[in-house]
Amino acid sequence: MTRHGSQTESPHVRRLVLTVLALTALVAGAAPAPGHAPRQAQTAERVRILVPERNSYVSGPFTLRAAVEPLTLAVADVSFFANGQLVCRVTERPYTCAWDAGAGVLEHQIRVVATLADGRRLVDSVRTRGVAYTETVDVDAIPVTVTVTDDKGQFVRGLTRSQFQVFEDDVPQAVTHFAAEEIPLELTAAVDVSGSMKDAIPQLKAAVRGFLSALRPSDTITVLAFNDNVFTLARASTDPQARLKSVDRLAAWGGTALYDVIVRSVEGFGRQIGRRTMVTFSDGEDTASHITLDTAERRLQMSDATVYTIAQGRATRLKPLRDILERLAKTSGGRAFVTEDIGALGRSFDEIVRELSNQYLVAYVPRVMRRDGAWHRIRVRVTPDRYRVRAREGYRAPSGAAK
Repeated sequence: MTRHGSQTESPHVRRLVLTVLALTALVAGAAPAPGHAPRQAQTAERVRILVPERNSYVSGPFTLRAAVEPLTLAVADVSFFANGQLVCRVTERPYTCAWDAGAGVLEHQIRVVATLADGRRLVDSVRTRGVAYTETVDVDAIPVTVTVTDDKGQFVRGLTRSQFQVFEDDVPQAVTHFAAEEIPLELTAAVDVSGSMKDAIPQLKAAVRGFLSALRPSDTITVLAFNDNVFTLARASTDPQARLKSVDRLAAWGGTALYDVIVRSVEGFGRQIGRRTMVTFSDGEDTASHITLDTAERRLQMSDATVYTIAQGRATRLKPLRDILERLAKTSGGRAFVTEDIGALGRSFDEIVRELSNQYLVAYVPRVMRRDGAWHRIRVRVTPDRYRVRAREGYRAPSGAAK
């Protein structure tokens, strides 16, 4: 005889009760609360800032980019804010927004708000970093990009401002700006598509795509093609994926306007202190430019752009052509590569990417400002003296009355 409340349960009944309780708890935990979407849907639905990356550096004209996920979401508009101010509102993909971050590399708060068709809002924000060396920028500052290697050719990192000395015409100068990592990069890639490149175009496209993919999303990149003329394949504001697709349109014909593309690249760079780099690939002598080599070199000397040249084809066999490419690169503090096999072009691009990732940026305001149109030598020294230093050899001052 049993009493109410102390009834003995059989093992089968106990297991059944426990199973029911467990299933009830599982269902209760999985079910969404009233008015809320399922947890999986909440995680999947988001707006994400693609560029700039969190804690990156930005300066000058810049393109903000965002993505709304999943792609099936109905989006009314996407609004971009910089430092609390509305920059632009976009209603169609791709969600990009042109913005000028200013001459300095300062800290910025970027916020993106995606308004869905049903009225809900998705929000993401990132904060970029600032560096002291550009908080006050003197327009007369001379920026110098510096590459430092040891006796084995390995890049030297971790050097400090006090280890750099700069001389102009052998007169020591005070370093006013210094940056050692995550330095903003403005790059132009100029690709030779003259008729002699016809057989190499497939491998050239693959190498260029690999080079562009290896650069940072925060880098400002313009892609040019040149033969008799200079063509813009992708502007600095172009979406990275669209930039890669633009390379697929390369086709070989015509002559080679190498000097024209150098001047076009230099004139397209911004004026804020930062790294400006041109990478050009060419397999022959200039046959179609409207300007001379001397004019192109003089214009390059008035710029702070670093030039990397890659010689292929005829330029690998004819020393006068190699000398031209080496002269343009050396003057700017860059390097000249010789690639006899088009299949090895990717290795040259890889070396350039590694170097771009291991550079220093110093700048100085000359003790005596000149507007004499003359060439002024620059020499950079790094302590200890065992390190090898490569930097621009000098600059050509503008003409006009001195200050």
